[in-house]
Amino acid sequence: MRIKQLPPKLVNQIAAGEVIERPSSVVKELLENSIDAGSTRVEIDIEQGGVKLIRIRDNGCGMSRDELPLALDRHATSKIASLDDLESVRTMGFRGEALPSIASVSQLTVTSKGENEEQAWSIKADGSEKVPDISPASHPHGTTIEIRDLFFNVPARRKFMKTERTEFNHIDTLVKRIALSTPHLGITLRNNGKVVSQLRAADRREEMEKRVASLCGPAFMEQCLYVDHEAAGLKLRGWVGLPTFSRSQADLQYFFVNGRIVRDRLVTHAVKQGYQDVMYHGRHPAYVLHLDIDPKLVDVNAHPTKYEVRFRESRMVHSFLFSTLNKLLADTKAGSNEAGAARNAELHQLGQQYQVSSRLSAFGAGVMQQSPMGLQDGGMGVSESTPAYQSTFSSNNDRGGYQASSAQMVQVNAAAQEQGHDHPLGYALAQLHGLYVIAQNQQGMIIVDTHAAHERVTYEKLKTAYEQQGIQAQPLLVPAGIAVSEKEADTAEQHAEAFAQLGFELTRNAPESLLIRQIPVLLGNGDAETLVRDVLADLIAHGSSERIKEAVNEVLSTMACHGSVRANRQLSLPEMNALLREMEATERSGQCNHGRPTWTQLTVDQLDKLFMRGQ
Repeated sequence: MRIKQLPPKLVNQIAAGEVIERPSSVVKELLENSIDAGSTRVEIDIEQGGVKLIRIRDNGCGMSRDELPLALDRHATSKIASLDDLESVRTMGFRGEALPSIASVSQLTVTSKGENEEQAWSIKADGSEKVPDISPASHPHGTTIEIRDLFFNVPARRKFMKTERTEFNHIDTLVKRIALSTPHLGITLRNNGKVVSQLRAADRREEMEKRVASLCGPAFMEQCLYVDHEAAGLKLRGWVGLPTFSRSQADLQYFFVNGRIVRDRLVTHAVKQGYQDVMYHGRHPAYVLHLDIDPKLVDVNAHPTKYEVRFRESRMVHSFLFSTLNKLLADTKAGSNEAGAARNAELHQLGQQYQVSSRLSAFGAGVMQQSPMGLQDGGMGVSESTPAYQSTFSSNNDRGGYQASSAQMVQVNAAAQEQGHDHPLGYALAQLHGLYVIAQNQQGMIIVDTHAAHERVTYEKLKTAYEQQGIQAQPLLVPAGIAVSEKEADTAEQHAEAFAQLGFELTRNAPESLLIRQIPVLLGNGDAETLVRDVLADLIAHGSSERIKEAVNEVLSTMACHGSVRANRQLSLPEMNALLREMEATERSGQCNHGRPTWTQLTVDQLDKLFMRGQ
C-alpha cells in the first residue's frame, strides 16, 4: 500500500472521533466557544438527548460574513497565532478543530452577527465536501449554532449512543460544571422544549454561593468552608466540604484551572492528602475549587478533549494545594465557624477554669506515664525529664460517677454565663448512657460523643508533643537491603535529606539497591521496606510524600484511641465542661481520628419542629 493524502472529509471525521464522544462533547465545545466570545448569556436547547437537536445561542462578539467559512475550516482560529500564544493559552479553545469536526458528522447551521456588523449571516454544512452556502439572516448580535441529526452519516458511532435520558444526563452534568466554572455566564437549559435550569449571572460571592447551592445542593453550602488563599503566584478559591459531609462516591468534586474543567491525578492526590486525619476510610471529600495560575506554568494542550493538563511546576502546585487545604481543615474546631479559629487563644484561656490537673485513668501507670517519643523493649518510653501532657479528666474509676442535682447544674451554668462567657459548645447539663454529653448553648442543644471527642483531643496533643521533641531515630543493628529500580535509587539519593529529617537513613550500595540503616523509633515494629517503597513511589509521581508522617500518626492515633474516655465512664460536670472547652480549642476536633463526627447541634427551631410547637 502506498502512502497517500487523506481526503479532508475523512480527516475531519477522524478528528471528530477524538473530540466528539457523545452529544455532551458537542455541548462542551460549543459552550467553550461562547465563553471565549465574551458571552454573558447562553441558551441551550436539546431534543432527544442531543441526537436530534443541539442548539446554543449566545450574546458574544459574533462573526462577520468573511469569518463564517473560515470557522468551518480545520485549524482556523482567532485564539492563537504563534507558539508563544500556545504556551500561554488563556482561552478555553485554541485548536480550531471543534466546528469542522462537528460539521463532518452532523447537519450544522451557524448564524451570527458581529459587534460592528449591520447584517447577520448564516452558513450550513452537512458533512459533504461541497462548498457551504452563505445567506443573509435575521439575528441579534451574537451567534447561534444548530446541530441536527448527530452522527447521521456515521451509523456505527450512532449505535454507541445510550438512551435519551442517559445522554441528556451527561449534558446536564456538563452544563453544571460549566456553570460552576464560569459564574458570570447566565445559562438557560431546555430539554424537549421544557426549561430544566435557568441560572442568572453571578458576579458577587453571595450570588455565586446561591448558584453553588442550587447545583450542588443546599446541604453542601451549609457544611462547607470558603477558601481564598494566594501564595507563590498561585491562588485557590472556592468551597470545601467539611469532613463530616463526605460522600460514598467522588461525585461532588469540581476542580477548575484558570476556569477550565480538569481531571488531574496530581490535584486529586493533593486534595486527598489535605483531608488526611479527618476523613473516614473509604469516603470522598466534596469540593468546588478554582486554581488560578500563570498560563505559562500549565500546558493545556495535553489531550484533544482538554480535560487533562500538565503543570510545569507540579511539586509546587501539589504542595500549595495540600498545605492550603490541610491548614484550612486544621483550623476548624468543634462549635466554630470560619472565624472561629481566631478565637483559639481566648477559648483555651477560658477553658483553664475547668481544668482538672490529673491524668487520664485509661493510661494508668503505663502509656500515660510515658511519652510517645521513644521505644524501649517494644514499648513506648522516654526519660523521666520528658513530661506527658496533662489530661482534663480525673483518675477516679468510680462508675457511679458524679451525680448532680438540677439545682447544681443550673448554679454552675448560670455562674459561668454571668461571667460573660459565650462558648460555642455551651455548658454541660448531663451525660447520657455514659456515652454522650448533653450541653446547652444559645442556639439550642449540643450532643457530644465523649470517646470520639476526647480521642481527637488526645491525638492532637500527642502529635504536638511528638513534633516538639522531634523525630528520634534508631540505627538498625543489621542494615536492611532492598532491591529497587535505578530511578527509585536516584530518587532516594536526591531526597536523602528529606528522608533524614523523617528519621530514615538510606544509602545506595548498587545501581539498583538501597540499604536502610536507620528508621524512626516510633515505627520500630513497622514494615520499613514497604514504607520506603511507597514513599519513593510518591516522590516520583508527585514530588512529595506524607506516608512517613501518616505512619507515625497511625501509631499515635492508636495510642489516643486506647487512652481516651471509654464507654460507660461517668463524668462530672466540671469534666464534661473541660472536654467542651478543649474541643473548642483543638484543631480538627469536629471529627475523631477515624473521621466520625464528634458533636452535633439541634437548634431550638429544630426542636420546636420536632415537637410541632407553634403549629
